[in-house]
Amino acid sequence: MATTDIKSAEFESTVTGEGIVLVDLWAEWCGPCKSFGPVFEAASEKHPDVTFAKVDTEAEQEIAGALGSVRSPR
Repeated sequence: MATTDIKSAEFESTVTGEGIVLVDLWAEWCGPCKSFGPVFEAASEKHPDVTFAKVDTEAEQEIAGALGSVRSPR
């Protein structure tokens, strides 16, 4: 299973649903996030029984704020 991009509307139902859910919070400006992306994607292919969700913290600032995610240093 590939990774799934999730938005505010489906975040709660995704993380409270059945099974294991791993969430990657990332931002386009974040170098370590870009390095980790392919690793997260590869893991999703090896573990189809796990939901691998990605949240763009710039686009989904409500989720990022609620989770205390690091924001852009602007």
